[in-house]
Amino acid sequence: MRQGPDWAVPAQPSARPFRRHLSPMPAETLDQAATAASRCTLCAPVLPLGPRPIFQVSPTARVLIISQAPGTKAHLSGIPWHDKSGDRLRDWLGMDRSQFYDSGLLAIVPSGLCYPGRLAAGGDSPPRPECAPLWHHRLIGPMRQVRLTLLVGTYAIRAHLGRKAAAALGETVQNFAAPLAERRFPLPHPSWRTRSWAERRPWFEAEVLPALRQAVGQALRDDGDSVKG
Repeated sequence: MRQGPDWAVPAQPSARPFRRHLSPMPAETLDQAATAASRCTLCAPVLPLGPRPIFQVSPTARVLIISQAPGTKAHLSGIPWHDKSGDRLRDWLGMDRSQFYDSGLLAIVPSGLCYPGRLAAGGDSPPRPECAPLWHHRLIGPMRQVRLTLLVGTYAIRAHLGRKAAAALGETVQNFAAPLAERRFPLPHPSWRTRSWAERRPWFEAEVLPALRQAVGQALRDDGDSVKG
């Protein structure tokens, strides 16, 4: 975590300059950050089902999924991607459930750790804006073995690609090669709506999914130098 600053004391006319240091705060481990995140109640007053942070982290994870926020099924089970969307995502990645839920291989850190509720017009509400700034650097920073970060859904893509993302989701996903060069892979959210979205964009299955599976396989096999996702 943060360290105390160095305090420079100006030299007196006849004295040599010296520096006085505050004792640094001990670095926060991933386990400590995960324990703190699992107990977070910051958004409790506005969460319709109450706080239940859901994520999966490990210092040895090779692939990181940054998504939007857990749905109701994940909230009830406490298991991320424990629904049809998760089945679709695992199919995209070419992973079975045992690989997907092996935290030593794959980490999951949503943009919002808790279920945010529903929009009046239908669909889930956006991830709580307080969440990622508070927890992402603490949970993602220590995972230095990550070789590939998957940005799943518009919220994650906008937050992590910024101006490098196109205005249209489809254009960003189709032009995945540029972010992949930086070990990031943009994807649509694998909800039931994506089925018709993909049918109208045959390049997604023909071009994106094979490249995605190849990138995931390479990240899981990669024994090169550690990099930060």
